[in-house]
Amino acid sequence: MSRRILITGASIAGNTLAWWLTKYGHEVTVLERAPEFRDGGQNIDVRGAGREVIRRMGLEDAALQHGTGETGTAWVHSDGSVIAEIDTDDLGADGPTAEMEILRGDLSRLVFEQVKTKVDFRFGDRITGLDQHGDGVAVTFESGVTEDFDLLIVAEGVGSTTRDLVFPNENEPRWLDMTLAYFTVPREPQDDQLWRWYHTTHGRSVSLRPDRHGTARAMLSVQKPPEGEQDWSTEQQKTWLREQFADVGGEAPRVLKAMQDTDDFYFDVLRQVHIPKWHKDRIALTGDAAWCVTPLGGVGATLAVVGAYILAGELSRSNDHETAFAAYEAHLRAFVDKAQDIKKIVPRIANPHSRLGLAFLYASVKLVAAPGIKDIIAKAVAGRSETIELPEYDPA
Repeated sequence: MSRRILITGASIAGNTLAWWLTKYGHEVTVLERAPEFRDGGQNIDVRGAGREVIRRMGLEDAALQHGTGETGTAWVHSDGSVIAEIDTDDLGADGPTAEMEILRGDLSRLVFEQVKTKVDFRFGDRITGLDQHGDGVAVTFESGVTEDFDLLIVAEGVGSTTRDLVFPNENEPRWLDMTLAYFTVPREPQDDQLWRWYHTTHGRSVSLRPDRHGTARAMLSVQKPPEGEQDWSTEQQKTWLREQFADVGGEAPRVLKAMQDTDDFYFDVLRQVHIPKWHKDRIALTGDAAWCVTPLGGVGATLAVVGAYILAGELSRSNDHETAFAAYEAHLRAFVDKAQDIKKIVPRIANPHSRLGLAFLYASVKLVAAPGIKDIIAKAVAGRSETIELPEYDPA
């Protein structure tokens, strides 16, 4: 049964879902509020079942070729000297740096290029109203147009406004007491292929990661309870970061300088999405809009592609969308619950506030990087990625 389906959000989840739905013969429209396709973004990794989905799409080799080139993780002092280092080669494909380490925008672009001639992509618009009726969903766009679709899939981010139209006051976010800012900075001679991470007191850290675009990916993080910073203007957020990192050495001055003029500044106060159901009548949620794990979980991209694959597959199996949505949710819930099981003490320990806390962190990472311990860490990380079975669906 072919359906007319609207996906809102040209994210990894949204584009992957569009790829599989068109494979099963559906007519797909993807709506994106950004004025054009968004490249860039921070490093993500795809592991286990997620990598298998990419393989089934025929994109595994391309994704590996478009990888960031990151070869490992190093914790450093303010002068750049290394405290401890974990190399990808030591841990194999599933260490802190996965074998399939790629920028969010680069992976999304690979999928987009394959479906852009098969899917009606609409940029620079968003949903402002919804009316579910017996035969479909009447969607009103900010541009003023109202249009009918058989189904609507929300594949937006953690702060999805469309989700809140469908499930008002039903999301109970779990805050993880971490604030992050990501953006691109010019590459300098000292930048190598390691993820270099500098921690200082008061829960602050500065890190730089490589890419294949002649730039570097910067991250500023502060471990603290949320105070509404996610709702501030971009300029307020940048001012706050300059104040927080004014006395931090190392790469902080360089990163703060580049932050002022960057065109891909992203700021977020980390919180998970917890919502009782991912579907209501003819509307379903997927990706971060349904279950945001946050970067602390390490499996966000894997969940995005796995969720899209299963949702499209279940819709291909059943002519009844309610049955398909229920099967999709039943298959994924346990996997999501495990991924979201992040103890709030973890970011606190990993982002010390005192000199004593820093000494404990340094001792811990030295231990983790020690021979023998690396193998244990690798198996633990790999185990988080292999806990869901991928069904086989018939494209016919």
